[in-house]
Amino acid sequence: MRDKLDKMDRHILYLLQRDAGLSAAEIADKVGLTQPPCWRRIKRLEDLGIIQKRVALLDQRKLGLNVTVFARVKLSAHGKRSLPEFEEQIRELPEVLECHTVMGDYDFLLKIVTRDIDTYETLFRQKLSQMPTVQEIHSNAALSRIKLTTELPLDFNQMTT
Repeated sequence: MRDKLDKMDRHILYLLQRDAGLSAAEIADKVGLTQPPCWRRIKRLEDLGIIQKRVALLDQRKLGLNVTVFARVKLSAHGKRSLPEFEEQIRELPEVLECHTVMGDYDFLLKIVTRDIDTYETLFRQKLSQMPTVQEIHSNAALSRIKLTTELPLDFNQMTT
């Protein structure tokens, strides 16, 4: 199967997720390829959807976004309409960085970033709690961040072709 990732693909992915600003020539130099085959590999990884997009990581605190809240949401019903309706409403809220369907006592886990706790309260009162499908919301504000990464654990040194 041609879609399998070999050690070289994983090495390229490792480098790109550490610094998406690297050029194909810089990556080629680091992995021991010439630029054209390296570029073709990167293009293939993009075409396969493994590389979804390249972004800049911003410092939320330097931008005045000082509060991170994790909210557990329970829906009042799980009918054909309630799940997609909730998901669509959540997609429209820029403060919600992540939304995961979870198992357990709650249906969704949200990661929300706001300027301050008052801004979160406004979002909570005016938007989240007003969604017709929402039954309960339990929120926890993060006090400090111990680890933040977007790097997936790719161990390219242990992979075989």
